[in-house]
Amino acid sequence: MSAPEPPFLAADWLNLAMLNYEIDPSQLEARVPAGCELDTWSGRALVSGVGFMFHRTLVLGVAIPFHRSFEEVNLRFYVRRKCDGAWRRGVVFIKELVPRPAIAFVARTVYGENYVALPMRHQVTLDAGTRRLAYQWRRSGRWEGLAVAFSGTPEVPAEDSEEAFITEHYWGYSRQSNGATMEYQVEHPRWAVREANEASLSCDVATLYGPAFVAALAGRPRTAFVATGSTVLVRRGRRLGAGS
Repeated sequence: MSAPEPPFLAADWLNLAMLNYEIDPSQLEARVPAGCELDTWSGRALVSGVGFMFHRTLVLGVAIPFHRSFEEVNLRFYVRRKCDGAWRRGVVFIKELVPRPAIAFVARTVYGENYVALPMRHQVTLDAGTRRLAYQWRRSGRWEGLAVAFSGTPEVPAEDSEEAFITEHYWGYSRQSNGATMEYQVEHPRWAVREANEASLSCDVATLYGPAFVAALAGRPRTAFVATGSTVLVRRGRRLGAGS
C-alpha cells in the first residue's frame, strides 16, 4: 500500500446542510471516473446538494488573507473504487460554487474539479426557537439557494444508516481533461447530524447543473439533515494509472 499523499488543505467545515435526492443511475454513469463504479444506498443512486462554511482555511499550511472564511455549495454523487482488496468510498462533484475566484482557480488547477466563482452569502440561525441554515449564490441577476430548518440534538448516526453513507465517503474522484482519474483523500472524524424539518432548493437546475438533473432535483429531497462538521484535512491528489 502506498504512503498517504502530503496535506494540501486544512479547514473547519461547519454547519453542513445536506439535501439528498434519488436519481436514475443512467444519468450518472457517463460521469463516473475511470476505475470507479457507482456507490448506492440500498440500491438507490443519490445526488446531494451540500452547503457549508469554510473557516480557518490553510493552504499548504499558510493562511491566505481574505480567503480563510467563505461559503461553498456543491452538488455531488457517490462512487467507490477497489484498492488492495478494499473499497474506497468517494464522491464525485458535479459542480462546486465558491465566492472567491482564486479558490476556484486553485481547485480547478490542482484537482481538476468543476469550481465556479459567484457572489455568495449565508444565514446561520442557531437560536433555541429557530435553527436554520441558508446558503445562496447570485447568478444571472438573481439569488438562488438551498436552505434547511432543523431541531433536535446532534447524534453520530449508525454505521449502516443513510446519514452515515452520505457523510462518510472519505475520498474524492475527478475526471481529468485527458480522461484520467484524480484521486484524493479527505480526512475528518465521524460527524453528528440532526434531521431537517424543512428543506428547499431554489435554482434553475438545467442551466446550473444540466438537464440530466432536472427531474431528480424538481421535487422534495428524499432526505435532508444538518451535519455539525469538524476540522477537515484534504491531501494532495494523484492521477491513477493502469492497475492502480
